[in-house]
Amino acid sequence: MLLTALQRLLWMTALVAAQLFVFNHVHLFGYATPLPFIYFLLLFRLGTQRWSILLWGFVCGVLTDIVSLTPGVGAASMTLVAFIQPPLLALLVPEDAIEDLRPGYDTLGFWGYVRYAVVLTFVFCLAYFLILSFSFQRPLDLAISCGASWGLTLLLCLIFEGFHRAHE
Repeated sequence: MLLTALQRLLWMTALVAAQLFVFNHVHLFGYATPLPFIYFLLLFRLGTQRWSILLWGFVCGVLTDIVSLTPGVGAASMTLVAFIQPPLLALLVPEDAIEDLRPGYDTLGFWGYVRYAVVLTFVFCLAYFLILSFSFQRPLDLAISCGASWGLTLLLCLIFEGFHRAHE
């Protein structure tokens, strides 16, 4: 239990630091900003208590808000994704899966994991940019920012998963 909490804390710290020092400075074509700290929520196992996922997601979002100067945006978006992660994962795993299954390429299959990551990163980016803009004045800019950032975020999460599996 303590080891799991320490691993989560290390992952959260690494992803928030990467957001602060690298990804906050990437703005492709003025629209696309990767937000790969969502990968933290993709790591949670099937049997994890929902309150635990919600708490970790909220804390990660708050820390990211502090370093990114986006008050409440990351916390709200991460909490929303933390809320939908357990039922989505339960839908995607085989019925005979072990209770503490960790989602990944080897457990869900490549395309199963891609579906899982696509849905969670899309919901996250949509919520993040809707809350951030808090307006529908320029819907095309909102759609481009959301779509481009979603694509970059998804790509980074899939790459992170590949490296994570290779070093496990």
